[in-house]
Amino acid sequence: MQKSECHGGVHMRNRKAGSCDQRTSSSIQIKHRTTVQKSNSSSSTSSPETARKLHPRPSDKLNPKTINPFGEQSRAPSAFAAIYSKGGIPCRLVHGSVKHRLQWECPPENLPFDPLLITLAEGLRETKHPYTFVSKEGFRELLLIQGAPEKAVPLLPRLIPALKAALVHLDDEVFARGLNALVQLSVVVGPSLNDHLKHLLTSLSKRLRDKKFKEPITSALQKLEQHGGNGSLIIIKSKIPTYCSICC
Repeated sequence: MQKSECHGGVHMRNRKAGSCDQRTSSSIQIKHRTTVQKSNSSSSTSSPETARKLHPRPSDKLNPKTINPFGEQSRAPSAFAAIYSKGGIPCRLVHGSVKHRLQWECPPENLPFDPLLITLAEGLRETKHPYTFVSKEGFRELLLIQGAPEKAVPLLPRLIPALKAALVHLDDEVFARGLNALVQLSVVVGPSLNDHLKHLLTSLSKRLRDKKFKEPITSALQKLEQHGGNGSLIIIKSKIPTYCSICC
């Protein structure tokens, strides 16, 4: 009986020891999982991005991510581009093997100058193809139609701001298109342009300092004088004293 009781006691102690080992093992596993979770949480919160989200800096409110001055910002299309894409310019560009040309939906003689001529003048500021060609060629072709003077003269107060915007543009090609358009307009409207000429000569005077534009500007001024008469010469000399008249 004593041996049996002793044997039973040993057996009970072994069972208790096993249970204790199991609890210890479970406790170690739980602690290990907790430690891993804390480690993962710590590593995630230690990243700059997470830290910025949890603790935003005052500068984040002043410089939100939606405004990136160094990134490429999406720009809305210009007014001319929007009108052209919607079919507001009644012509299309035809690509030729040598040069491009415009194909009008109807004869230009039947088209109203208001607002088409003004829209084309505003398009002279464009810097992307095909808008550059369409605006330049469309403006030129409209002024060539019969009866163009009667249609263009009443629009001068609205045409001049558009031409001025092209002449003050920093892009050299835009300026050149504006200068050519000004000469084309002077051929058509003649002395009627004199009342508006002073608003454009300041831009020409500044560009005269650039050697590459000295000759084309001088030529343009001579044509303005030729088609505007003595009245234009007086205005040109008042703004550009160094101009030499074609009569000299």
